[in-house]
Amino acid sequence: MTRRYDILVSGLGPAGAAAAAAAARAGLSVLAVERSARPGLPVQCAEFVPMMTGAEVPEVRAARIQDIAEMETFVGADPSHLTPDFRGHMIDRARFDQALIEKARAAGAECRFGTPVRAISPDGVVTIGAGAAQETVTARLIIGADGPRSPVGAAAGCSNAELVETRQITVDLLRAHGATDIFLRPEIVGGYAWLFPKGTVANLGLGVVPGQKDRLKPLLDALHAQLVARGRLGPAVHRTTGGLIPVGGIVGLTARIGAVPVLLAGDAAGLTNPVTGAGISAAVISGALAGETAAAFLGGEAGALEAYAEEVEDTFGPSVALAVRRRRQLLAAYRGGAVPGPDALRRGWIAYPDYWTREETALARQETQTAEETA
Repeated sequence: MTRRYDILVSGLGPAGAAAAAAAARAGLSVLAVERSARPGLPVQCAEFVPMMTGAEVPEVRAARIQDIAEMETFVGADPSHLTPDFRGHMIDRARFDQALIEKARAAGAECRFGTPVRAISPDGVVTIGAGAAQETVTARLIIGADGPRSPVGAAAGCSNAELVETRQITVDLLRAHGATDIFLRPEIVGGYAWLFPKGTVANLGLGVVPGQKDRLKPLLDALHAQLVARGRLGPAVHRTTGGLIPVGGIVGLTARIGAVPVLLAGDAAGLTNPVTGAGISAAVISGALAGETAAAFLGGEAGALEAYAEEVEDTFGPSVALAVRRRRQLLAAYRGGAVPGPDALRRGWIAYPDYWTREETALARQETQTAEETA
């Protein structure tokens, strides 16, 4: 027997939980399904959120481990660059997700775990569950909040085309640290390395283009060894994780599967910043907006879906589009076997003024410099 709901939410990370809560608060019947067996686990995240998110989302305070005051960027062997007032929080991501899920449940959403989306038919009938527990469900609207390789996005023809592979370890932090450390090196192709402190431990990780996936472990092991030799980190590895980050820009905010309207949110919509990999704030904001939009649309607001796409584009579009351009400019420096120098690495990272310089201004500067050199 096929069960029917107003809203089906695929994925119960921050985007899906926020969407389920918002839709359920509006009085809609909501089924939210998550392939992972346990809420919030496994953690596949560096666990940093900006200060603004902490102010707007109360669950951040419940999951907070320590505050971050600044960002320190290391380009090769050059002296570090300090970005003051880069404020935020390091959180326990599992606890954060679990708090958001509890809010969705309290609002009336039915939340199921260990329940993957198995198939979506061309007319929008969704098969969920595993083994003998599989069943089919239908919904008046589907929200895809199911990550970089979203099954909902794929069924709607809106898949993320560009991804980064990541690997992260949790290690002992030997002295207190209040900054997020960023390591830019040409051998880390298409990404960067990070050291994010969490009280007495730290998350140490890096990301690369898929074609460099086999270098993830040796590159991370080498960085870990360097920081152990400097007396910053302990040698023991307490946890290893990894995952995918969408880096190709915004995709498919609204779509249809047959006659069923679809909204995508969070990583499924490509809202993660393609340079920094930051995505928690965008996930919570877009997820809540998707849930509210779903309620408005099913309540009779014909233009609600288009308004959702417009608001998400207005909120995240400019920063995501700039990050896509900077990332592709940096990747272009590797063509023909070349290696990007320090200036190219700096231009590709948010801590440096050249990252924010308008292309027209940069081009004019380059043309002026060329003319002066010719004269």
